[in-house]
Amino acid sequence: MDQAAHVAVVEDDPEIRSLVGGLLSDEGFEVFLCEGAGELGDALARHRVDLVVLDLMLAGEDGLSICRRLRGGPANIPVLMVTAKGDDLDRIIGLEVGADDYLPKPFNPRELLARVRAILRRTRELPRASASGTAEVYTFAGWRLDVGSRALHDSNGRLVELTGGEFDLLVAMLQHPQRVLSRDQLLDWTRGRSAMPFDRTIDVQLSRLRRRLDDGSGSSSMVKTVRGGGYLFSPIVRHERA
Repeated sequence: MDQAAHVAVVEDDPEIRSLVGGLLSDEGFEVFLCEGAGELGDALARHRVDLVVLDLMLAGEDGLSICRRLRGGPANIPVLMVTAKGDDLDRIIGLEVGADDYLPKPFNPRELLARVRAILRRTRELPRASASGTAEVYTFAGWRLDVGSRALHDSNGRLVELTGGEFDLLVAMLQHPQRVLSRDQLLDWTRGRSAMPFDRTIDVQLSRLRRRLDDGSGSSSMVKTVRGGGYLFSPIVRHERA
């Protein structure tokens, strides 16, 4: 990354907010500390924000509501959801509303940094690749994915919005079509070293991706589950570079 990434930390516990902010600042990130939705709104209005580290449980508007608004807006800002709850359901709901990743409290500072860097690497390198003049396009079953612009169009030409995690998962499958891919392979290709043992993020994102690929024409069957093996992307994929 050739310039400091801008990260907004939304956390209503002042001690944790200061701790996370100091950790990110020490690693060279430009950090905006926000107690809640109001301060985040001010930061977004005044600065470029590349990633939001968002606590799930906040006084006032909660993290799920904020995440839903962020991912529904034109900027489509990546979100790392932080939750103190131990129930997997809370994390799954966070991913369902569009969070790119989640991190349970208490967390290891190195893991926080690894996940922040992994999300930024995925989301900030793609615009540079697009600007380099190399267009990379995948077509399959009437669908079209432009990797540089992250634009997915269905067989009717409609734009289908993807979260960062869903986009990474789809690209991994398009790069290895008609092959059985294990969960471990998909975790490694999409999350790298930030993946945790028994991480269920892939399962949630696969479920979401299947719904995205359902345009009413039966396309949801493109991602097939192979019992005891993993997952297989069944359509013929054409890859073009310009």
